[in-house]
Amino acid sequence: MKYRSKPIVALSLAAALAWTAPAVVLPHHASAAAPVTAAAINSVLSPQAQEYGAYLQEKYGVAVGDSWTRGQFAEALNAIVTDKAIELDGSASEPLRAIEAVSLALQAADLGELAYTYPASKAKSALAWVKLGWTSEQYASDQAKILAAAVSTGLLVSSYYPEIRNDEIASPSLAAVLLGKVLEAKGLYKRYLGYTTDADILVKLGDAYRTSDIIQAPDLREVVDQALKQDLVTGYNLKDSRYDANFLDSLSVVYGHSDFKHALQLVGLLRSEKIQAKVQFEPKTSAFIYLKEWGEPGESDLYEVVQIENGNYIEYAKEYDLAFEFDSEYDKDRFDRIILSYAKKDEDNEPGLIYGSWWQPLYYSLTELDNYKEISNNKISAGHYYAQSFSLKEQSAPVTEGFKKIDPSADIVNYDFWVDGPFYNYLQGESK
Repeated sequence: MKYRSKPIVALSLAAALAWTAPAVVLPHHASAAAPVTAAAINSVLSPQAQEYGAYLQEKYGVAVGDSWTRGQFAEALNAIVTDKAIELDGSASEPLRAIEAVSLALQAADLGELAYTYPASKAKSALAWVKLGWTSEQYASDQAKILAAAVSTGLLVSSYYPEIRNDEIASPSLAAVLLGKVLEAKGLYKRYLGYTTDADILVKLGDAYRTSDIIQAPDLREVVDQALKQDLVTGYNLKDSRYDANFLDSLSVVYGHSDFKHALQLVGLLRSEKIQAKVQFEPKTSAFIYLKEWGEPGESDLYEVVQIENGNYIEYAKEYDLAFEFDSEYDKDRFDRIILSYAKKDEDNEPGLIYGSWWQPLYYSLTELDNYKEISNNKISAGHYYAQSFSLKEQSAPVTEGFKKIDPSADIVNYDFWVDGPFYNYLQGESK
């Protein structure tokens, strides 16, 4: 184991369609009074909408209820898209119509200009399966261009074509899916290579590992390297937030290791245990002190070293985290039992374990789980890079104070989370 310790943007699309509504408070959809049409989906969301809805609720505090007003939808967009503000005119309490929802979402997803590249013939072709029954003049309209762009880019899912065709009030499922699609277009949604059950998941993992490198981030490393030299921490990890999975905390676990062969076998192990989970590969560099009495450290594609003033070295090792989002809390809970049975050493040369199993495997959850122990993360960020050092809770304050002395301007965040029992024992000084 290597680890040691809103400018304002005019809503041109909506204006072109003469739609209006004002900005209002964040939505509380249970109290909305929008009428429900025969074809609109009731309060039971589609599976896709349910997944987006759970993400919107956990990450942004946006609740998906049984109906939407125009103002509520605009405010939900503003809650998730912070680089622009959707400004509306008119009554906030009017029901949100499906076509208007598509237009607002297209603008928020930075796809607005694309719409105006569609001539009437191209718009008609793109909208063929929507079966609008429009005249040729209607297909030359701005409304047609907006809908065509939404269809072509996948923003508008085919199951919601009837709501567009019949000019209906937006169903809660359509509203949730559009918000989810905006998140995806903006790079704000979950990031993952695939599922444990995908036929090509091992290929994708291999490609991700081979194209990852030791993270440099020299300015950030300078700060945490000083912490290493001062024995403030015994190790730290460097990561890049652009690879963060953004999974739901309630359903996810992050698992760290250094040997890629172990990763392949771990995914195979989960498949054999009938675990379907989303998988994201998060490159990681682990740094720790390499003592001079251990001999010449050498270098390779997997690690590099820098000698420090006392003759010791800081070693930077190429490692990784695998983030898993499980289909259920039950499967998340099962993960611990699977690892302890098949990926945790209890004796030398122990049979029946996957390759490279550690005495003290490292995996953690941001929500509480049985048999996990609460510890602290001491995290420093610089741009999209961050360094983190895990510690016992009572050691977190001194670590933070030490970081601040090294760099008073450092962006430091501390939070508690839950780690597997063996790694907790490691932090307490146990070797096995």
